[in-house]
Amino acid sequence: MSEKSGGPTRRTLRNALTGVLVLGAVGGGVAYTAVTVDGADRSAPTVAWADPSSTATPADPAAGIVRGRASTPLSRLLLPVPEGYALGADIAGYGNDDELEARRAAALLKQAGRGFYGKKRRAYEKEVDRLGIQGMAMRSYAKEDSTLQAEVLLLRMKDKKRVREFFRTRTRMSEFLELRKGPKIKAYAKNSACYLGPEPEKPRQHGDDERTPELQAMICSAYDGEVMVTVTAFGTPPFDQKAVAGIVEKQLRHIASPGEYV
Repeated sequence: MSEKSGGPTRRTLRNALTGVLVLGAVGGGVAYTAVTVDGADRSAPTVAWADPSSTATPADPAAGIVRGRASTPLSRLLLPVPEGYALGADIAGYGNDDELEARRAAALLKQAGRGFYGKKRRAYEKEVDRLGIQGMAMRSYAKEDSTLQAEVLLLRMKDKKRVREFFRTRTRMSEFLELRKGPKIKAYAKNSACYLGPEPEKPRQHGDDERTPELQAMICSAYDGEVMVTVTAFGTPPFDQKAVAGIVEKQLRHIASPGEYV
């Protein structure tokens, strides 16, 4: 297959570079804001991330709304905090309920290409520009029993075609990385996909009373119209995959009907 016909030679760089956004950049790993809990008994499941907050951060007109702010068109598309959850830990460098305008959102995604140099770096940045990013909104959620931390990131692009292409690229890269498939969301089987991270390592002892927690990761991608959805979650065993899939499903339903709290 020739390059003109869209063969693998022409697509390799694009897929590899755009794939950086699958598990790195913003959504991948941000939920895992692991902290040391001094004096905690690490022999039992414990909180492995910063304490959840009952209010939105940073300060904004809706800071007292425990279900998340809805002061802009994009923030209104974010899933309000569902029953059994609270606003989670701060997303690294941001609050737990934040939004970036187009220029800052594109710049943040371009930071993921900092490991590339020269032509590869320029090619990567062109790929980000090609997405036509219009804005980004993010919110973290924590289960009230402290067994699960999840983040939802919405990325609005200029047209539906770019969103579909980005979704397909993410899916291909996840399969290329041989990530284990997560649960299917039957109602959105065509526009969502979930994958599990590597099997968690057994907790390791770091001292007399310190142990590395055993956490499972899961990342889901989905889309609706011009909006790309990324849900990244980490949890203690037994990891509740269905709960994460439930967040994805509720988020997609909320985008379709943003006036209804689910």
